Amino acid sequence: MECYKCGALLGPEDQCPNCGTDVKMYKKIVAVSNYYYNRGLERARVRDLTGAVEALRVSLQYNKINIDARNLLGLVYYETGETVSALSEWVISKNCQDKENAAERYLADVQSNQALLNTINQTIKKYNQALTYCRQDSTDLAVIQLKKVISLNPKLVKAHQLLALVYIKDGKYEQARKYLRTAEQIDRNNTITMRYLAEIREQIGEKTKQKKRKKKETTVAYSSGNDTIIQPANLRDNTGVMMIVNILVGLLIGVTATWFLIVPNIRQGLQKDTNAAVSEANDTIASKNQQIQILQDQVDSLTEEVASAQSANADTQETIDTYAKLMAAYQAYRNGELENAGDALASVDESLLDATSKQIYEAMRTEVDAKYLETTYDEGYGAYTRYEYETSADLLQKVVDMDKTYHNGEAAYYLAQSYRNIDKLREAAVLYQFVIDNYPSSYQAYNAKDYLEDIQNELGIAPESE
Repeated sequence: MECYKCGALLGPEDQCPNCGTDVKMYKKIVAVSNYYYNRGLERARVRDLTGAVEALRVSLQYNKINIDARNLLGLVYYETGETVSALSEWVISKNCQDKENAAERYLADVQSNQALLNTINQTIKKYNQALTYCRQDSTDLAVIQLKKVISLNPKLVKAHQLLALVYIKDGKYEQARKYLRTAEQIDRNNTITMRYLAEIREQIGEKTKQKKRKKKETTVAYSSGNDTIIQPANLRDNTGVMMIVNILVGLLIGVTATWFLIVPNIRQGLQKDTNAAVSEANDTIASKNQQIQILQDQVDSLTEEVASAQSANADTQETIDTYAKLMAAYQAYRNGELENAGDALASVDESLLDATSKQIYEAMRTEVDAKYLETTYDEGYGAYTRYEYETSADLLQKVVDMDKTYHNGEAAYYLAQSYRNIDKLREAAVLYQFVIDNYPSSYQAYNAKDYLEDIQNELGIAPESE
C-alpha cells in the first residue's frame, strides 16, 4: 500500500515513514474497500451478479481508485449484457491508472470489434422500441422486438425480464417462466427475476384451486360396494317419465320434419352454401389486406430502426472519442505538456461525460489553466525583458484573453508596453486605459498615464475627461 500523499510504501505503522502523514484512517478505508471487493468477487464466482454489483459499488464508494473493483464491476456489467455501463467503468479505470491496467485490454477488444459495436447499438434501439410498444399496449410488437434483442444479446437480463413480464400480462405463464429461468441462469439472485417467478407460482396456484373448487361443487361421490361413483350434484332418477317424454317428442319431431322441413331444408342448404362461399371470399380479401398492412408496418419499422441505428452508432463513437480525448489530455498533463493538455481539454465535449469523469475534467481544467497562465506569463515577461516585443505580445495576449486582471493588471500593462514598442499604438492605448481605470494607485498606472498621453498626442486623440 502506498501513501496517498507522497506515494511511499507504507509499513505497519500509522504514520508514513517518508512524509509523516497520519495514514491510520486511510488504511481502514482501503481495507473496507478491499473487503467489499472480495465479497463482490465471491458473489460473481457463483453468478450472484446482482449481489456482486451491490458489493462492488460499496467498495468504490470507499475507494474510487480501487482499480480491481472497478474492472470487475465492468466485467459483471458486461456479463449481464450492460455493455455501455461496462465501457464507462473501464474508461474511468484507465483514467485512474494508465499503465498495467487490464481495462485497456477490455476496451481495445470492444472498440476494435465493429460488428460488436453495431450489435450493441441495435440492441439498445430495439430494447427502447420494445419499451415504447409496451407503453402503447402493443404487446405483440413488443414480443417481436424483445425476441430480436435476445437473439442479438442473449445475456441481456433486462430483455428476458421484460419479455417475461409481457407474457405474464397476457397470461402465458409457461412461456414467461422459460425466459425467467434463462435470466436466472445468468444472474442467480436477481430480485426482479425472483419476484416475477413468485408471481407466476401464485397465479398458477390460484387457477388450480379454482378448478378444484368448481369440480367439487358440480359433482357428488358415493360408494356402492367396493366402487366409488361420481355423478352430477343435481342428478335425479326420473328415468320412466323421461322415456315417455322422449318418445312423444320424437314422434312430434318426425311428423313435423316430414311435412314442413324437407323442401325448406333443401333450399336452406343451397342458401347456406352460397353464403359460405361469399363469407370465405370476404375473409380471404380481409386476410390479404391485413397481411399487406402488417408487411408495410414492418417495412416502416425496419426503416426507422436503420436510421436510429446509424444515429446511435454515431453517438456511441462520439462518446468514445470524447473519453479518448480526455485520456490524452490527462496523459499530456502528467507529462507536464501543459499546452497540449489545454488543447486536448478544449476539444472535450463535457456534456458526454458522466459525473465522475466531469469531476476529473473540471479539476484538470482548473489546474491546467492556472499553470498555463503562470508559464505563459513568465515566458511573455521574459521575452519583454529581452526586448523580444513581438514574442512578448503574442504570449501576453494569450494571458490577457484568459484573465485580463492577471497579476493585478501587470499582464495587461506589459502587453501594452510590447504593443507600444511594435507600433500598435491603438491596442496599447486601450490597455493603458484599462490599467489606469482598474489599478489607479499602482506604479504601472502612474507610468501608463504618461505613455497614454504621448500616444494620444501622436495619434491626435483627445484625452478622456476625468
